[in-house]
Amino acid sequence: MTDALVIGAGPAGLMAAEVLAKSGLSVTIADAMPSVGRKFLMAGKSGLNLTKMEPMDQFLTAYGDVPPMMRDALMDFGPDAVAAWAQGLGQPLFTGSTGRLFPVAMKASPLLRAWIKRLDGMGVTLETRWRWAGWQDETAVFHTPEGAQNLPAKVIILALGGASWARLGSDGAWAKQFPQGAVAPFAPSNMGVLVDWSAHMQRHFGAPVKACMLTAGDQHTRGECVISARGIEGGGVYMLSKPLRMGAPIYLDLLPDWPLDRVRAALAKPRGKASLSNHLRKVLKLDPVRIALLMEFGRPMPDDIGPLIKALPIVHKGPRPIDEAISTAGGVRFDVLTDGFMLRDQPGVFCAGEMLDWEAPTGGYLITGCMATGAKAAHAAIEYASHSSNL
Repeated sequence: MTDALVIGAGPAGLMAAEVLAKSGLSVTIADAMPSVGRKFLMAGKSGLNLTKMEPMDQFLTAYGDVPPMMRDALMDFGPDAVAAWAQGLGQPLFTGSTGRLFPVAMKASPLLRAWIKRLDGMGVTLETRWRWAGWQDETAVFHTPEGAQNLPAKVIILALGGASWARLGSDGAWAKQFPQGAVAPFAPSNMGVLVDWSAHMQRHFGAPVKACMLTAGDQHTRGECVISARGIEGGGVYMLSKPLRMGAPIYLDLLPDWPLDRVRAALAKPRGKASLSNHLRKVLKLDPVRIALLMEFGRPMPDDIGPLIKALPIVHKGPRPIDEAISTAGGVRFDVLTDGFMLRDQPGVFCAGEMLDWEAPTGGYLITGCMATGAKAAHAAIEYASHSSNL
């Protein structure tokens, strides 16, 4: 028997294990994969963005309308706490021009190795290839290479991830272990959208559209997107995940720093024998990919193309498949949890991380949210275990 069992070894589970072990509880982590933190490592391949260094009120807006318990978790373990934690693992950090915080190494692997070493030094037991299979008499049951294993524990923290990137361990299969209605349906988040391009767009596949303004529904964002063979993706699109899932069209402002009157005035300059593309390049300084987008979605071209340049409708076919999404919306509903992230109908069992029903854009918000809920659930589990021991 172990005092505390953590199921799932992503950022939420590892943070929960660290907090639990610091309190003096014996801790066992069980994970279905052969090694830990696989999605965490994938996130760090292009530069591990740990958090966003900005005022807390601004930071919280990225999470949308979340319940007070989620806001409390983020306030307790926000950007400053993430920075201090990473530095405590011996990782030098730097803050980019947009406030995003990165390890100097720009990779997840050195940080993850230091984290696992710390947990090992704290006496945490790690079991890999242990796939959670539900409950037997309130005890967690696992399928392991050695057969079925039962592991009793005073408290259990579930940190099982969402339902994207199944090959890295987040397949959402755990949802069938919950009562009907306890888990909100999964949906893709931080995902690209599908576009059926005409042949002339092929030469632009992989090209970025920089410093544009994207609008969907009542949300808009200033950012960058990328033209891919299957559609449009990138940070600017990811920020609009929720309205895009609901079918909202995308409107792209190709010149966000130019008011419409200035665009019209520039377009009114004599064109002479220049083609429309050359005229746009000369008077508006549009690059080839923006001109290509205008030709793709603006035809038949109206006499007054200024409004199109300021709000070009991008015809898309909805989100990319959920398994290709960076993260997911949906998960364990907050109303089935106490303020300490404990399941109301299963005392002593807590939930944390992406398996909860929240979403946030990339840019450090996802990792911070996972670690914050892992820490919050662990503190509540420590209090529950202490109370139970005194009964």
